Amino acid sequence: MTSGPGNLMYFSSGGALLLVCAVKVPALIQRPHDALLRAACRLLFAGGCIMFLAAPGTIVALNRLTGITNFSAPVVYATLTAYSGSSLLLIIHWRPGPAEQTRRLARRCTAFYGLAIVAVFLLFAAGSTPVEQITLFDVYYADTPFIREMIVTYLVAHGVAATANILLCLRWSRQIGGWLRAGLRLLVSAYLMHLSYDVTRLAAVGARWSGHDLDFLVDEVSPRFAALSAFLGAVGFALPLAGPRVAETVRAVRRLRQLAPLCGLLQHVPAPGAVRTLLSWWRTPPTVLLTSRKTALYDALLALTPYCDPAVRDAAHAAALRSGDDAARAAAVADAAMIVTAVQRQRAAPGRVPDRARPSPWRSPALAPISRALASPVVRGIRRHDRAPAESSTP
Repeated sequence: MTSGPGNLMYFSSGGALLLVCAVKVPALIQRPHDALLRAACRLLFAGGCIMFLAAPGTIVALNRLTGITNFSAPVVYATLTAYSGSSLLLIIHWRPGPAEQTRRLARRCTAFYGLAIVAVFLLFAAGSTPVEQITLFDVYYADTPFIREMIVTYLVAHGVAATANILLCLRWSRQIGGWLRAGLRLLVSAYLMHLSYDVTRLAAVGARWSGHDLDFLVDEVSPRFAALSAFLGAVGFALPLAGPRVAETVRAVRRLRQLAPLCGLLQHVPAPGAVRTLLSWWRTPPTVLLTSRKTALYDALLALTPYCDPAVRDAAHAAALRSGDDAARAAAVADAAMIVTAVQRQRAAPGRVPDRARPSPWRSPALAPISRALASPVVRGIRRHDRAPAESSTP
């Protein structure tokens, strides 16, 4: 055992990949014949397994459990090779292309990496590794017949997949945009970390062949490339799936904050016939909460229609334009002023029934500008002095 990274780094990186895999499992159960989804789940599961199997504690436990010295080496290398093939398969299925070409490339990829996995175990069985090595297996047995070939086999297979995926993801990312583009760019970074892992290990093995010592590349540097690639890969695959939902949630939260002043003003306005359901913000998705709030606001505005005075709106509109507001802002200020006055009149003389055939008195087409306009000096003056900015008529 050396001073390389401990179990925590491996387990946390593997856990991130398995967590993303678990998120995709329900969709896989619903669509078991989806080749792309199967490839994604297979890749994420293999990546998580690699990080758990490569942890020093797992290596020791596996060797003790089987009673075969260094048996964990071919297991980790075969799993890494399977991960390499799965990553290439995923991009092949994910990237748009003719169906027959996709199937042909997938068959070739499966055959190549299947043979590489078989070769890893056969070469390990043909070689001899009597001394247990937890973190320095590659360099310790770099000159051992058959084991040397096993090490080169898994590193080359892994490097080929990483290079191919970098080229495919880069080429594809130039053709699309949005969250998918961002995910592909993160995957390029992840595969660059894969390639850096292979290069550092091959450099250390090559140094042993030439009589030099670069063992620290295997023990300390390459595991950190592997952990970083696992994190970037997990985020890269999750981003196209979770990104739109997160963006939608953020937009809903922003709208809820914008509507908060208007909600506070209208929350006690009686709306006969409207069904209001109290939803807890900590239990309700923001998008659902936003829909409920907007429905309640429209119901309250409908109930205030008999109390709305166009003269108040016109006077507030003129005042807003004089204060330097543009046309859209002035329209929102005018509606906000009319609503504030309507609330005051409704409190003073409740009981009027809205005429549903009456045209809408509002100028601003959206609620958020009206809510923001409640902070304008014109509307604050009405709320502070409890009167309209000019002489109003009674509807």
